[in-house]
Amino acid sequence: MRSVAVFIGTRPEAIKMAPVVEALRADDRFRPIVVATGQHREMLHQVLDLFEIEPDHDLAVMQPGQTLASLTGRLVTAIDEVLEQDPPDLSLVQGDTTTAFVGGLASFYRGIRVGHVEAGLRTDDLMTPFPEEGNRRLVGRITSVHFAPTTGARQNLLREGVDPETVVVTGNTVIDALFRQLELQRSRNRTSALLEALTADLGFSPEAKPYVLVTGHRRENFGAGFEEICGALSELSRRFEDHTFVYPVHLNPRVQGPVHETLGDRPNVKLIAPRSYEEFLVLMQHCRVVLTDSGGVQEEAPSLGKPVLVMRENTERPEGVEAGTVRLVGADRDRIVAAVEELLVDEDAYAEMARAENPYGDGKASQRIVEELARILG
Repeated sequence: MRSVAVFIGTRPEAIKMAPVVEALRADDRFRPIVVATGQHREMLHQVLDLFEIEPDHDLAVMQPGQTLASLTGRLVTAIDEVLEQDPPDLSLVQGDTTTAFVGGLASFYRGIRVGHVEAGLRTDDLMTPFPEEGNRRLVGRITSVHFAPTTGARQNLLREGVDPETVVVTGNTVIDALFRQLELQRSRNRTSALLEALTADLGFSPEAKPYVLVTGHRRENFGAGFEEICGALSELSRRFEDHTFVYPVHLNPRVQGPVHETLGDRPNVKLIAPRSYEEFLVLMQHCRVVLTDSGGVQEEAPSLGKPVLVMRENTERPEGVEAGTVRLVGADRDRIVAAVEELLVDEDAYAEMARAENPYGDGKASQRIVEELARILG
């Protein structure tokens, strides 16, 4: 039996790695070692509990007001201690977080092979998203096997000189997680309870009233970017008084401050606490448009037939833009307002985006990853 360390630090990582952990646990060739770094403390454990994942090691590195450098330093030490105590045959990291970068680096220092889930995404601008683009590139240089979600991601890696034999196109595991949770909601009759909980918080049923779902938390939008985003939402809430703008606000104080200051008094803007993954899926299922600066939402929402407007100037997920499910609008007030307005008033424009095909996977990425691990670990 081969041991595989699975590093999880943030809520998106937990969502995307949960089906991989599930697939490893179901295969008697493997012993998964789940290492939770606690980079997102409260939001991380919501998802771990939902997917019934109990970490083997819980590092709890999060500290108030931490810098990227201090977080990185603590993670190197903490992860190295885990690798010394419980050395795996291979370490799996996901995406572009500090946890992914340091999990890969600490493993590399100990001569442990690294598998990178969601490898090869690039914006080709080192500063956006920051520091995620840098993290992805750095992890890529010390990775033994690259699990690329799309052929485009594979081509990015080959262009950078990565050995083609080490790159496997799998699809994105976020689609596995999405399909799995939708199936569980139906089989467990959870949908009505989730709708009731959301209705209590929102003051209306997600099934009964049109709304735009908003998420925004990217570091590069702090300051002027969030002022533009909040200004756009304020203007849209005045133009579309028959719509509600539902914004689960990230816990970061640099997001909470400007959002509540600008939008707190708007009657049709609902600023709510971050939702559980189950509840967020329900919100995506029933909204009209998703307005976001998130990465994973760009992949999830098209699977539900929802147009996605991305408040960034570039994206490491260009396949959605090329397919027509996603449009870039930047953190620019006028562009955000114009794009949302078009989708809310032009039925043809809306239908064109809603009907586009999702290019990010078929829900079987995790099994492909496990089969490749079985091959390379013998």
